[in-house]
Amino acid sequence: MKHTTIFLAAIAISSIAQASEELAAANNCLACHKIDSQLVGPSYQDIAAKYKDEEGAADMLYESVKNGVSGKWGAIPMPANAAASDEDIRTLVDWILAM
Repeated sequence: MKHTTIFLAAIAISSIAQASEELAAANNCLACHKIDSQLVGPSYQDIAAKYKDEEGAADMLYESVKNGVSGKWGAIPMPANAAASDEDIRTLVDWILAM
């Protein structure tokens, strides 16, 4: 029974990760970001590492994604993502911070 529970949890985590990567692609995030290496913007793993222990990180990242930001990761600004739904942005931020 214990192995079944662990297996089902692993499948659920894998499904969430896949769904979130698909969500990132659907919202055009992958045009500038990759999971494990820098593209135009920082990798999601680098973002997670930088903010993992910062209080309020999820809200701050939500605002950065929604409204855009400049100067946090260099000279290239991140554009606002007004077309992405609030729910999608929250899901993506949670996914990134869980890395």
